[in-house]
Amino acid sequence: MADPSLDPPKRERLVKELMAARRAVGTARRRKDAAAEESARLAVDRAKRALGERGPVWWSDGAPDLNRHLARTGPYADWFAAVEEATT
Repeated sequence: MADPSLDPPKRERLVKELMAARRAVGTARRRKDAAAEESARLAVDRAKRALGERGPVWWSDGAPDLNRHLARTGPYADWFAAVEEATT
């Protein structure tokens, strides 16, 4: 989710940049142009970071940020182990 504190014109501009970068990734992949694909992926990352979709969290509800943990190593480790055991 994008940072809701972004002013609407800035958010709209960043979303347009993100969409253009995503299209550039697809174009580069179809052309098998690795350099252009890498450049486009960097542009996607820059836009996502500017939107607040990546990087430091913008919310402050006090809850831990569990997105940086694997299910098997974080607070859900016991649940994950049980699921893994049940499926093998």
